[in-house]
Amino acid sequence: MKVLFVTQGYFPTIGGVEWLIQRVSEELVGQFGDEVTVFTTNCYNGEGFFNPRIPRLPVGWQEINGVRVRRFPVLSRVSQLSRFPQALAYRLNLPWNQYLRSVASGPIVPGLAAAIRQQPADLVVAASFPLLHMYTALRAAQRRRIPCVLVGGLHPLDDWGFNREMIYRAIRAADGYIALTDYERDYVIERDAIPERIVTIGLGVDPERFQNVSTAAARNQLGLGEAPVVGFIGQLGGHKGVDTLIRAMPLVWQSRPETNFLIAGARTLFAERMERMISQLPEPDRTKVKLHYNFSEEEKPSLFAAIDVFAYPSGYESFGISFLEAWMVEKPVIGCRRGAIPWVVNPGRDGLLVKYQNHEMLAEALLLLLSNPRWSRQLGQAGKQKVLAQHTWPLVASRFRDFFTSVLEKQTISVIA
Repeated sequence: MKVLFVTQGYFPTIGGVEWLIQRVSEELVGQFGDEVTVFTTNCYNGEGFFNPRIPRLPVGWQEINGVRVRRFPVLSRVSQLSRFPQALAYRLNLPWNQYLRSVASGPIVPGLAAAIRQQPADLVVAASFPLLHMYTALRAAQRRRIPCVLVGGLHPLDDWGFNREMIYRAIRAADGYIALTDYERDYVIERDAIPERIVTIGLGVDPERFQNVSTAAARNQLGLGEAPVVGFIGQLGGHKGVDTLIRAMPLVWQSRPETNFLIAGARTLFAERMERMISQLPEPDRTKVKLHYNFSEEEKPSLFAAIDVFAYPSGYESFGISFLEAWMVEKPVIGCRRGAIPWVVNPGRDGLLVKYQNHEMLAEALLLLLSNPRWSRQLGQAGKQKVLAQHTWPLVASRFRDFFTSVLEKQTISVIA
């Protein structure tokens, strides 16, 4: 099978969708001997789509673990110029503002459509919305008369990003759609997507990466000592709930003043706001906060091993791969009762759920887990068993390939008919 993935970023970029496409691509090559090509941008993250000053990756071809990767330059100046008019059009609810929002979010990738039409492939797989390359991939596949499968990665509660009818027209036009949770599947079906073309698969982890990770060694390396540690490990953005967690920690410190607080993620523009919030904490509390920026994938198991409770109070998640990673080292998790998260975290069995942006409820949940280490371990162990049964990358990639095969078979039947 020849598969062409079209996505916003690929290794060494960091993100749930980026990691999904990388690991599925590598498994398709390694497990099944498929020929996999990835078309992507030369940006490290989404800020590069509209900010021309941010550093870029080299343009061109390279091979990574058997996967052929081509990076295209992004025309970020156009997206940058459209950000103010789109904000005004969105605020005024003008009927065409969804198109301006799409230009503003980008990425505008000259030459991508032509390259997709020329690349030998049995099917095109594009991830993720609301970005512009999704429509480019769908139109190019339609012109070639080969199937197109979309991996949406929807955050439906993000009105600016996903309240766009153009997204759901594209999903209805695609030959297949992969939802990361049943929440997402039901959401697109409610918007007239064809149920028979949709499958729920989810994300995965590599269990072997999390084996034999020493908590003591990880804490020693990070300078965290033996006191309890609350941790946030993931993308640093306004919707990820880091600000809520920073507001919750003083309430935790009132009862458990010895608790350390680890924040780890790629340094983004949001990090400046986060650092200002931390600087306003009393001096004794500031010393308990550990910032760890721009870590590698190899460091991630140690980061999760170093904490006692993983708090990820994000408001917009299509899945939340960080929950799986925390569970792999048997850590209890805290998420928000919002969007897709209740379809990933089972409260009372493998973690806890709190109200989004409610720092008092978040603090209560943190104290509950910190004060009950035995129960916390049981939650983390239950999460690990769930991951091993349902969410390893070999299993996830196999489900992807089964769906690709079914899409190709339907196309063959259609052509014969």
